[in-house]
Amino acid sequence: MSKPIVAIVGRPNVGKSTLFNRIAGGMVAIVENTPGITRDRLYFDVEWLGNKFTIVDTGGIEFKDRSTPLITKMKQQAEIAIEEADVVLFVVDGKTKVTPDDEQIARYLRNTEKPVILVVNKVENFELFQAESFEYLTLGYGEPIPISAVHGMNIGDLLDAVVAEFPENIADDYDPDVIKIAVIGRPNVGKSSLVNMLLGEERVIVSDIPGTTRDAIDTPFTYENRNYVLIDTAGIRRKKKIAEVTESYSVIRSFRAIDRADIVLMVIDATEGATEQDKRIVGYAHEAGKGLILIINKWDLIVKDDKTLNKFEKKIREDLAFVDYAPTQFVSAKTGQRINKIMDLVEFVAEQASRRILTNVLNNLLREWVHLNPPPSDKGRRLKIYYATQQSVQPPTFIFFVNDPELVHFSYHRYLENQIRQNFGFEGSPIRLIMRKHTEE
Repeated sequence: MSKPIVAIVGRPNVGKSTLFNRIAGGMVAIVENTPGITRDRLYFDVEWLGNKFTIVDTGGIEFKDRSTPLITKMKQQAEIAIEEADVVLFVVDGKTKVTPDDEQIARYLRNTEKPVILVVNKVENFELFQAESFEYLTLGYGEPIPISAVHGMNIGDLLDAVVAEFPENIADDYDPDVIKIAVIGRPNVGKSSLVNMLLGEERVIVSDIPGTTRDAIDTPFTYENRNYVLIDTAGIRRKKKIAEVTESYSVIRSFRAIDRADIVLMVIDATEGATEQDKRIVGYAHEAGKGLILIINKWDLIVKDDKTLNKFEKKIREDLAFVDYAPTQFVSAKTGQRINKIMDLVEFVAEQASRRILTNVLNNLLREWVHLNPPPSDKGRRLKIYYATQQSVQPPTFIFFVNDPELVHFSYHRYLENQIRQNFGFEGSPIRLIMRKHTEE
């Protein structure tokens, strides 16, 4: 399931980034009293009343004839955010009232056919605002919602209005037993060629031109009596390399494909190795809790000896150490080398991510782990672990009931995760460990 996207738009310096930070719960965006400080979109996953969604901050929209290339780019970024959004927050300044730019943005938004919520920021006296709110009705979006983002006033009412606009059914129209596979990676690493090889025929366009695949393309298929869906995505580029608005839009479609997937095939170009952008993409899949397989493509182009594969594997593990649980497969989408092994690996990882451990089995081993490596103490207080249970799957999530969650040092958290993997596997899947305070000591 893709999370709804909420875009914050408006002219420069109306407090969009301050509102973004308030909703995100911290200083995520740079906030300065200078128009145009937010130059690229920022994204943050949040939750309100059980509704998970992604909030998007944008640079200000200006319609000046003398717009600089930077202002033009910022306007394009905002347009992309609006295009991908499920709900748009149109923010205006309660101190400067309605301006010609506000009116022009309002006209532009009417062409999007997206739900638009008019937000009047920098309101300090809400009773006085009610007497003056008629001015904002001229923008054509009904009663505005007054807020003070800097003071956190009326944010709850705003978020109530936001979640009320979410689509009722945003789930995929696939049966629960269908395994959804997202094929992701930078442009021109061979994703579409890999999809064609897996499907056994050319279902998507393959080209040497980076960015040929613009949108995520779903292809249902059956392998050994099991139903799957392959989600082929456009390549994900660094922001500074994005030249076309359509390609920028495809980046977000790619990340949304990860959200929809059960298993992610991360395609890495063997001739380049794991780049910084690869790390960011893998990090997104990891944080999303998806099953992950690293596909090292173009292996046929590598000059090899008997040590090449081991050296490359070691380097990949060093570069992507935070996903050391992910299996690798060295392939050539061009020649078909080892392509036939991928689906068996997908099935294996899907099974690992769905594995459940009995509570009594887990706790019997937990006592051994604690005995072998006693929990640490901090300022005279020692961590006590009472018991653990598996809460959910995909990703496997475990709750540990302890006397004080703050006593769980990162190193001991890692120790417990390693013990779970050594005893139960979960290869290819991230593991979530939640430390919860036990009510009785």
